[in-house]
Amino acid sequence: MDRQDAYDDPETPFIPTFRIKLQPTKRKKPSPGTICAALAGISLLSFGFLLLKPLSHLDTQDAPSYSAAFNSQPYVQGPPTQRFRDNLRNNTKYITSWTSAGWTNDVMTYGNLIYLALITERIPIIAKFLSSHIDPSEPPFAFGEIIDVPRLSQAIGIPVLEWHEVKDPESQVLDDIGCWSVWESVENYKEDPRPRESPTIDRLKLDISWTRTPDWVKLTPPGIIDDHASFWSLATLAFPQGRSDNLGLSNHPSPQHQVSLPPDDQLLCFDFLYFIGAQQPWEWESDYSPAWRFVGQHMRWNASVERLADAHARRAMNVPVNEPTPPYISIHVRHGDFGDQCRSVPLDQCFASLSIIARRVSEVQEELRTQKGIEVTQVIMTSDELDPEWWSGVRALGWTWVDYATERTAEIYGKWHPVFIDAIIQSNGAGFVGTRGSTMSNLARRRVQSWHNGPTRIVQWGRPGADDH
Repeated sequence: MDRQDAYDDPETPFIPTFRIKLQPTKRKKPSPGTICAALAGISLLSFGFLLLKPLSHLDTQDAPSYSAAFNSQPYVQGPPTQRFRDNLRNNTKYITSWTSAGWTNDVMTYGNLIYLALITERIPIIAKFLSSHIDPSEPPFAFGEIIDVPRLSQAIGIPVLEWHEVKDPESQVLDDIGCWSVWESVENYKEDPRPRESPTIDRLKLDISWTRTPDWVKLTPPGIIDDHASFWSLATLAFPQGRSDNLGLSNHPSPQHQVSLPPDDQLLCFDFLYFIGAQQPWEWESDYSPAWRFVGQHMRWNASVERLADAHARRAMNVPVNEPTPPYISIHVRHGDFGDQCRSVPLDQCFASLSIIARRVSEVQEELRTQKGIEVTQVIMTSDELDPEWWSGVRALGWTWVDYATERTAEIYGKWHPVFIDAIIQSNGAGFVGTRGSTMSNLARRRVQSWHNGPTRIVQWGRPGADDH
């Protein structure tokens, strides 16, 4: 399969409308004696509970203590304003970018953006996710409604802002700003390359004057056709000398106001940061990946969405209400548009069969048995496959899956939630089996390894015998 085609990783629809609001109740102020007695009782009960409760593999991902109410106030002037610049603090520098490549890849793009913020000592401002591969009519989804932002901020040591905290989402004011176009430079092998557009730019009411980054930001040598730029090459543009040395490069006037502006210094902005690496392309697959190690592995799930995913997984496995979630092996099989990569090879010979996937599952089960001493019999399949006969084969293996139609998940919570729930179920497996070339599989693999120290396998495909070993 052509690796360049793998970046556009479409998934199933999602979008949340569900909120839980805890209503405060009026209580009398307890006496000191009552408090002491209650604390003593809680301590005894907690000790007994720890001794008696069945262990769950999810216990290994308990969050460290952190401030659950992250306060963005010190990093902006105040509530969101009509113009974004009115809310930026004069003594603070920021960085932002936008997405346009499918949800999993957009998560990776924001991971790259935040890592670039770390090495340039700036505060990242994250825009909402867009359902570009699901249903463009769906409203955007806030980063912090799926990713635990307070936990992320504490883990990486810098604040993470979201655009709706800076500029009023209902603002109709069109802001002028100058930004760097990375896309033009890395695509310089194409005729008349242009800045990478994103629907988010229009939603934020930004009128951007683009300046092409220098060609030396490209990660790979000039003769190699590849779209990756270098983290540290881009980082030089965040500092005074690197910026001033490259202000004379090709500039596009903004489309609405037709103004030509240099790249903004206070709010450093780039058009597209998905194709970024430190040493080589596709680094999120590598164990040394700095964006993964310093940012990605700390992008844990928002607790409310994770609880919803756990509830779906429990029902799929028929877990009784009074029992903990058992350890399970998660699988992600991507077919769909990957069939285009099979070319002349018939699909039943191109894609790995269920028997091949089952062999990989057995390897993961054996590794869990020998290295962790746990017997994992539950297996949850996630896939975009539509063939009922294929799913019957999954059932024949004794595996299960979340039936989103029966659950009415999209109807109740929104079209994006099946995607979120799939990703969370994948990430919370005691072990994982995925599909080569899928960024969704790759992120699930990294999460299971990092969060649960779980064994993983990636199934090869594309020709008969591709996964022989």
